Amino acid sequence: MNKIKFLREGIKNLRTTGTVTPSSRFLCQSMLKGIDFDKARIIIELGGGDGVVTRHILKKMHPEAKLLTFEVQANFCDLLRKIEDDRLVVIEDSAEFIERYLRQHGYEKADHIISAIPFVIFPKEVAENIVRTCRDHLAPKGFFVQMHYSTILKSLYESIFPKVKTSFTPLNIPPAFVFHCSN
Repeated sequence: MNKIKFLREGIKNLRTTGTVTPSSRFLCQSMLKGIDFDKARIIIELGGGDGVVTRHILKKMHPEAKLLTFEVQANFCDLLRKIEDDRLVVIEDSAEFIERYLRQHGYEKADHIISAIPFVIFPKEVAENIVRTCRDHLAPKGFFVQMHYSTILKSLYESIFPKVKTSFTPLNIPPAFVFHCSN
């Protein structure tokens, strides 16, 4: 998707996209830092959008790994389905149903969960429920990675995960924060 189309989609659906620009390669690298892709076999992506982060994940993933990408916007799902990689499963449904789709694909826990969901515009209860679901379905040494454009929800992650590391990516429009959360 070119930048003009992304901008239009972002403006039209700001409440679910949370942005009007795609993630920079610097933000993608920051989000994936510290993940052991050689060992990970099941990775979940929340808010796949136009597939920028998805493609970075797929480049690093083990050949036998699987990526379950959740996205609620039909236009973005269409774009994600055009990515030719058998390891990618596009799920046009809410992240609230992680457990259902993990089991459907033969897994109980995800090795890592990478999220670009704009929780800041979600009702508090929904955001908390999804983040708790992520924690409950994360493998013991896994990361829940969340990007935001502010640190306003840092306390949410700190209330659910015992370990939260924050990094800042200035080379993104807008600049972004990345939270690496673990048990």
